[in-house]
Amino acid sequence: MSLSAAVGEIANQSLPRHVAIIMDGNGRWAQSRGKMRVHGHKAGVKSVRDAVSFAARAGMQALTLFAFSSENWRRPAGEVNALMELFMLVLGREVDTLHQNGIRLRVIGDTRRFSDRLRDKIAKAEALTANNPGLTLNIAANYGGQWDIAQAARRMAEEVAAGRLACDQITEESFTHFVCMGDLPPVDLLIRTGGDHRISNFVLWQMAYAELYFTPVLWPDFDEQQFSEAIASFVSRERRFGCTGEQIRALIADRKTG
Repeated sequence: MSLSAAVGEIANQSLPRHVAIIMDGNGRWAQSRGKMRVHGHKAGVKSVRDAVSFAARAGMQALTLFAFSSENWRRPAGEVNALMELFMLVLGREVDTLHQNGIRLRVIGDTRRFSDRLRDKIAKAEALTANNPGLTLNIAANYGGQWDIAQAARRMAEEVAAGRLACDQITEESFTHFVCMGDLPPVDLLIRTGGDHRISNFVLWQMAYAELYFTPVLWPDFDEQQFSEAIASFVSRERRFGCTGEQIRALIADRKTG
C-alpha cells in the first residue's frame, strides 16, 4: 500500500475515537527544577491545552484526562488544597475557550467531596457546553475505576428494586449505560506519562480492549509531538501501516485545512 493510500485509510478508520490520559509526573518535573510540586501542576495546564487542541483537530470524539484520583486525597493537605484552587482557576479561565471551539466539558467522578463553590463552577461549565457538537472533554476528578463500577452496580440494583429493570436484563451492554461515559465510545488508547507502567484504577470498564502506551516523558513536557507519537503507535498496532508521528501530524494538519 502506498503512503498516500495508507494515510487515507488512517483518516477513514484508524485514528482512535476516544483517548484517555493519566497525566503523571507534574511533581517530579517541579522537584527536578528545585520548585514546589504545585509548580509542576501549574506547568501541566499548558499540556492540557495542547492535548485538547490536538484531540479536537484530530477529530476524536472524546478525550478523558485523569486530573485527580480518589486516592489523591492522601497527598499532603497543602498540595490537595492547591490542586483544588488550580482546578477552580482553570475552569474559570478555560471554559469560554472550550465553548467557543465547540467542545463539550464533563467532569466525571464523585464530586460530593468538593466544595460548594467548585461544584457550582463545574455545573455552570457543563451547562454552558452541554450542547456543543465537537470533542467531549472528560475531566476525571475524585474518580476511581472501582468506584465507577460500584456506583453503576448500585444504580442498577436500585432499578431492579424499583421494578424498572429485570435481573435477566443485566448484561455487559446494559451495564455500560450505567458507568461514566456510557454514551461515548469505549477508550481506544490509554496513555500514561511519567514512566510508570500501571493503570492506577482508571476507567477500568471503559478500557477493556484499549491499547496501552507508556512514556517516560513527564506531563508538563508532553506536547503535540509526544501525542502524535502515541497515536502513531496506536495506528501501527491497529492497521500495520507503520506511519510515523510526523506523518500523523501532517494528516491532522490536512484535516484542519481541508
